Amino acid sequence: MSQAVTDAALRAAITERLEAVHVEVQDASGGCGQAFDTLIVSRLFNGLSSLKRHRRVNAALKDEIAAIHAWSAKCQTPEEWERDKAIAAAAAAVSPEPTPTNI
Repeated sequence: MSQAVTDAALRAAITERLEAVHVEVQDASGGCGQAFDTLIVSRLFNGLSSLKRHRRVNAALKDEIAAIHAWSAKCQTPEEWERDKAIAAAAAAVSPEPTPTNI
C-alpha cells in the first residue's frame, strides 16, 4: 500500500475483511494518517483470546498497518460491546457530565 491511509479507507477495510458490525476509527495523528485508534466489533472474535483477536486484525490489515506509524485496536464481540455500552450508560446516569450548575 503506497498511498496514505485514511480513516475512511481503514474503516472500510476493517468492515469488509473482519465482518465488523461496528467500527470506530480515530486518526490520532492530527489528520496526517500516521496513527489510529480503533474499536472493532465482530462476531469473528467469538471464542478467541485477546491475543488471537489482535493477530487476526493484524493479518487482515497487514498492508495498512505497514503504512502507518502507530496503531491501536480494541477488539470486542458484539456481546462484549453491548455490555460495555450498558455499563457506560449506567455510569453516565449516576454521575452526569459536570455543568456550571452541578459543579
